[in-house]
Amino acid sequence: MTSEGPAAPAAETRPPITIQVLERTMLLLDALANQPDPVSLKELALTTGLHPSTAHRILNDLVAGRYVDRVDSGMYCLGMRLLELGHLVKGRLNIRDAALAPMRTLHRLTGQTVNLSVRQGDEIVYIDRAYSERSGMQVVRAIGGRAPLHLTSTGKLFLSADDTRSIQAYASRTGLVAHTDNSVKDLGMLEEELGQVRDHGYARDNEELELGVRCIAAGIHDDSGKLIAGLSISAPADRLQDAWIDALVETANRISDALGYEPSTHG
Repeated sequence: MTSEGPAAPAAETRPPITIQVLERTMLLLDALANQPDPVSLKELALTTGLHPSTAHRILNDLVAGRYVDRVDSGMYCLGMRLLELGHLVKGRLNIRDAALAPMRTLHRLTGQTVNLSVRQGDEIVYIDRAYSERSGMQVVRAIGGRAPLHLTSTGKLFLSADDTRSIQAYASRTGLVAHTDNSVKDLGMLEEELGQVRDHGYARDNEELELGVRCIAAGIHDDSGKLIAGLSISAPADRLQDAWIDALVETANRISDALGYEPSTHG
């Protein structure tokens, strides 16, 4: 009597039929997503190239799972379950996770410190940075550090998104306290500076928070179009280069894209 060794484990492959069903399901969901109004079974079959009976069977399963809704006269549209899942994905998006790799790439390009900051009230808060000892003097506040909006490039981005009344209220609350001779000191100067930010799409800090330090910043937006953070390059005043502006803006846009922002939708 011979003994047989253990059978070799079967290769972990997905049955072709399963892959095929998933592909057809995605075809139907994409077809529905491309139409603003409910779509008939006949039109879906034509669009996807599926046999009507096949499309109908898959749609029935999607309706049962609330991924698709069947409306009057046998028309179909995307269901609320997709919206629920979308909110879950949005809630789990982390701006620091989305920004980390692009920030490191920008730092390698410029050799200078790259900061990620958000607004809290009348200040910005530094929440992350990319730097190295080769950056020279460390010109940024520590992570968790704060600075007034009107004295920082990222802060000016946020102020430029406010309406006139909000900007005036900010100036009144803070008194536009200056830190250096270059600081914005009155409302007229601030409004002029914010106009330039809106025109150019980026902001500057010209030794306004700290002498010897200059910064440039571009905005990061979420999927609703809201400005949620600023990406800035900080450098010794004699090292900051305008040649970096395009790369800065492109990096900020890449992070916004990862967060679901679509400029064409939000103007």
